[in-house]
Amino acid sequence: MDWSLITCGLTGHVTYAPSERDLRDRLRCTSAGRTSWRCLRCGDFVPGEPQASGPADEAPTVGRGKQLRDAFVLRVFAVERLLRVVVFGLAAYGVWRFSVHRTSIRQVFERELPLLRPLFGQAGLDFGHSRILRWAQEALGSRPGTLHWIAAALAAYAVIELVEAIGLWSLKRWGEYFAFVATAVFLPLEIYELTERISVLRVGALLINLILVAYLVWTKHLFGVRGGRAAYEAERRSASLIEIERAAT
Repeated sequence: MDWSLITCGLTGHVTYAPSERDLRDRLRCTSAGRTSWRCLRCGDFVPGEPQASGPADEAPTVGRGKQLRDAFVLRVFAVERLLRVVVFGLAAYGVWRFSVHRTSIRQVFERELPLLRPLFGQAGLDFGHSRILRWAQEALGSRPGTLHWIAAALAAYAVIELVEAIGLWSLKRWGEYFAFVATAVFLPLEIYELTERISVLRVGALLINLILVAYLVWTKHLFGVRGGRAAYEAERRSASLIEIERAAT
């Protein structure tokens, strides 16, 4: 898959005319009286004037190939984080609303509870040992302050996920570090939850987070891994079309 060509097809080409004559000639061609400039992303020649010009060192930094693939992967993780923001945000709002109207809900629950027994029996369920029923009774018996703290914790987690999503989507260095820390800090809790009960959802969430943590550390050279930031920046520069052409001169 040619990530550079796909990105240019979606967002357009990026052309630049370096002031240095040797580089300028390598990025320009003339055919049938028309001048074309080489796209810094996909490498194709684009007819017309360059979008900008100046010293080669001031050329725009344009992601290519592997860099674009990495950007796509991080933005997929950002979308997954946004889904978590919605889920935990709604959960926080639901718990808060429940705490406000807990008394009236409990009255309705206690009044209608006897009517649920035959329904459970028809469905072949044990009414006296229903986990859902037990959770409902525990929630109704909770103190308002406890429910408020639960709502606040859910809201705080939603905010963390929102910041993480913004950082990953914007492809900023701080976002990569924040995503690593915010994800890694909850891994022990997720592993502990699996010791309590294994479910497809819990296993899937843990695998996604483990993949994200490993991917960030390895591909983004976080915390000095594989040469750290210096190696990361050198890798970005080495993929630049201008740097490639400069090395060829």
